[in-house]
Amino acid sequence: MLFKGKKHAPMACTALLAIFAAGPSLSLAAPLAPSTEATPSNATAAPASVNPATSMALVSASPDARQALRWVVEFHDNQDLPFVIVDKKGGRIFVFEANGQLRGASPALTGLAPGDHAIAGMDQRSVASLRDYERTTPAGRFVSEPGHNLQGEAIVWIDYTAKLAIHRLPVSFYETVVGPVLGKSRGIVYVLPETQPLQRMLGALQLSQR
Repeated sequence: MLFKGKKHAPMACTALLAIFAAGPSLSLAAPLAPSTEATPSNATAAPASVNPATSMALVSASPDARQALRWVVEFHDNQDLPFVIVDKKGGRIFVFEANGQLRGASPALTGLAPGDHAIAGMDQRSVASLRDYERTTPAGRFVSEPGHNLQGEAIVWIDYTAKLAIHRLPVSFYETVVGPVLGKSRGIVYVLPETQPLQRMLGALQLSQR
């Protein structure tokens, strides 16, 4: 999903559903060792390997998060953009450089209710009007864009229609990890499903690229 700059104005006066990092976090300020050079994405390309240092840092990550990372790296789905994996079931957010190096990770808070689909008509509703069971975080692949909240603080938009963004909590994680990686240009955010198999989401993404 690509975002248009003109959508900033309507969203500036609307409350948001949010993804908050919830500390304590892992922040890798120094770049990790370079990963193997990426090859063009096509059906016959040899699978790219995940950076060994990144693999070690993800030992405690859920199987879904590790599988999603391998898939992104293998198929170069991030298209040379920095990317984020939000593991709703595991309650974690992982921020990666464009080459697949892990920049930092943190516990994360997502929707109040489980669910992987966006609420119909969300762009016409306020967050205050949502019932508890409607306060979900939709799963999928999103093109992120830096922006600002009502207070003028920097945030990263994930989906304007779903009113979804990465916010500055905790501030230290945002300023040392999220902001430097995603705060200046677009990126890719993968929100992993919690009520459906991950493979279904990845399979749908792969089919959409053909």
